[in-house]
Amino acid sequence: MKKNPVETILGVIVLVVAAVFLWFAYSMSDLRPVKGYEIGAKFYKSGGLETGSDVRLSGIKIGSVTSVALDNEEYIADVKMSILPEVKLPKDSVVEIASAGLMGGMFVNVTAGHDRESFLQNGDNFGTVKDYSSLEDKVGKIIFMVTDSGNKSSDEE
Repeated sequence: MKKNPVETILGVIVLVVAAVFLWFAYSMSDLRPVKGYEIGAKFYKSGGLETGSDVRLSGIKIGSVTSVALDNEEYIADVKMSILPEVKLPKDSVVEIASAGLMGGMFVNVTAGHDRESFLQNGDNFGTVKDYSSLEDKVGKIIFMVTDSGNKSSDEE
């Protein structure tokens, strides 16, 4: 078989363009773990949170989850996070596990507190946590509210 040099050159160009695209996508995707100070939180339900998940404040990535483990004494999820050094979180901040949508992954959402005098330091734990609430939990609460309010109105008559 005779090889056509034009096909070879086009093949090389396609490979180079694909490599440049992959490099660009990786550099823009913010997939690298955050290096910073470590903060912990303990949840009764982790909801499928994994190592490498984002930690977000106001929708902006400020850190990443470094470990999710079971606390063998309290039987709860012990989550460790690395937070960017330039982000100072007030001690009264609230942390919760949230979902990025029906098909999206889990992430840790931080709501900054109002105490501007004392901040979380390396090795501290969040004082206030909100546990993960699945779609089934939310639907169950709605059904309970609807059926409970229906019972109250019929009792009053």
